[in-house]
Amino acid sequence: MWKTILRRVLLMIPQVIILSILIFMLAKAMPGDPFTGLINPNQDPAVIEQMRQAAGLNDPWYVQYFRWIGNALQGDFGQSFLYKRSVSDLIGERIVNTLYLSILTVIITYLIAVPLGMLAGRYQNSFLDKAVVIYNFFSFAVPLFIFGLIMLFVFGYRLGWFPTSGSQTLGIQGGFFTQLIDRMKYIILPSITQAFLATAVTIQYLRSEVIDSKSLDFVRTARSKGVPTNKVFSRHIFRNAALPMASQMGYEITSLIAGSVVIEKIFGYPGVGKLFIDSIGQRDYTVITSLVLILGIATLIGTLLSDIIMSIVDPRIRIQ
Repeated sequence: MWKTILRRVLLMIPQVIILSILIFMLAKAMPGDPFTGLINPNQDPAVIEQMRQAAGLNDPWYVQYFRWIGNALQGDFGQSFLYKRSVSDLIGERIVNTLYLSILTVIITYLIAVPLGMLAGRYQNSFLDKAVVIYNFFSFAVPLFIFGLIMLFVFGYRLGWFPTSGSQTLGIQGGFFTQLIDRMKYIILPSITQAFLATAVTIQYLRSEVIDSKSLDFVRTARSKGVPTNKVFSRHIFRNAALPMASQMGYEITSLIAGSVVIEKIFGYPGVGKLFIDSIGQRDYTVITSLVLILGIATLIGTLLSDIIMSIVDPRIRIQ
């Protein structure tokens, strides 16, 4: 398996090169540049042109590309035009916030989806199953931005149970656990909001697989040997039904990191999603290209991670 993983990693190299070229060209195709917002009747156009020249924006695209990718290989993604800071430091701070949010969202998603999917499949066509199906339709149909605004209004503004923006209380003192508890107050509400709507696919996969697995030969054999029903479902059916869910786990982790744009914008949470939207609005090319490249690489790693998880869950499956 290690040889296969190494081959997959080597295969990622040309994929990353192609991805970086596409990202750079699409960013350059955007109208305007970081200095477009400075144009006004009182601003001398010659000064703005000098700023573009000093930033290297007038160089040929291939010169700009090789300069950018050469520095990126050394961990230097340049300076942010908007924040006047190193892009590496800026993304490093924001991605920590997004990782906290994504990890908690994944945990809550599976804490909700696994029991509901198993119970709905086990008690097919019962009242419980119908209630789970209705919840699944709701979570699948409701747009995230509408549900997020409702949750923010009810639990943030009306009830005041959670903060309405930010990621941590300014000036808070204390050790690691004090900092963690304070951070959790800002993460719980957006995590629960995102998790409620992220359970639909997992519940549907698990419910369908449990229903199909109940009629398979190995389940009949276990029942004929007198294995208790709870053990049949927990050890035999669940392990077989969890394969599709496990195959999506790597994708879900990376997709939550990349797809947290809406939830971070609604809750004013300073993660990479909000940073990405703000950078697009201000044509901050260095931040845009760096974020898309990092998230693209994370997606490639997610595909490899899903295959590894599959082989761990079911020893019969090996990466070929």
